[in-house]
Amino acid sequence: MRTRLPDGWEPKDAPPVAPRDAATVALLRDTPSGSQTYLLRRQPTMAFAAGMSVFPGGSTQAGDDEPIGWVGPSPDAWAERLRCTPEVARALVVAAVRETFEESGILLAGPDEHATATELDTDEITQVRLDLDAARRSLADVLDERGWVLRTDLLGAWAHWITPTFEPRRFDTRFFVAAVPEGQRVGSLPGEADRAAWIAPQDALDSAASGGVALMPPTIAVCQDLVGLKATDVVRLSAERVIETVEPYLERTGDAWYIVNTVGESS
Repeated sequence: MRTRLPDGWEPKDAPPVAPRDAATVALLRDTPSGSQTYLLRRQPTMAFAAGMSVFPGGSTQAGDDEPIGWVGPSPDAWAERLRCTPEVARALVVAAVRETFEESGILLAGPDEHATATELDTDEITQVRLDLDAARRSLADVLDERGWVLRTDLLGAWAHWITPTFEPRRFDTRFFVAAVPEGQRVGSLPGEADRAAWIAPQDALDSAASGGVALMPPTIAVCQDLVGLKATDVVRLSAERVIETVEPYLERTGDAWYIVNTVGESS
């Protein structure tokens, strides 16, 4: 896919920065009219993706490598799926769960491998989410305090995108999918977002095409994949996917610059 950049746009003559490891989660829920995904609109003052509607997510943090209660696929299994080291895979999975909790209030964790946390819409939990967002606490600390474990079986790996080299902020992002656990619902908005909504993936695509919501190419691609899928099936279906690395690049044709999405090595 080629996207034309505005007339007069020119890339800056600067060496590319190294991308940061990041994780994002497309949450799904089933409704009588079909499945919906949760999108947050980033504040217009944000340095990266300002005003864009995105899935919950963010970069890995130092606390993501702390010892943590863990059930489900192991870091080694995730490393094979994500094509990275077990240490990076572990941090990515923890970041996926942490960022989802910070930004939506949905927590893929619970007392054991058969249950998930409930009663998360309290003032105490809201403060916990704020503390996590400010890196005052780690997810490992929060789960240990409550006797909870990470439910890695509730996540599915879905896609892999790397920010193009001309961007001043770059991320090596793994996209995950998850269904909202029974008994949980989204909470208050994080500080990075000014609006959030559940929306059918096709409706999000239609809105983007008509100039409504603003979606980045990776979000568009994942929404296209999710059209027609049930939340209850998405993690199972993720195991069947061949994940291909996509790193867009610049291409000049005549006087115009284009961004081209290219597919790299597959898993």
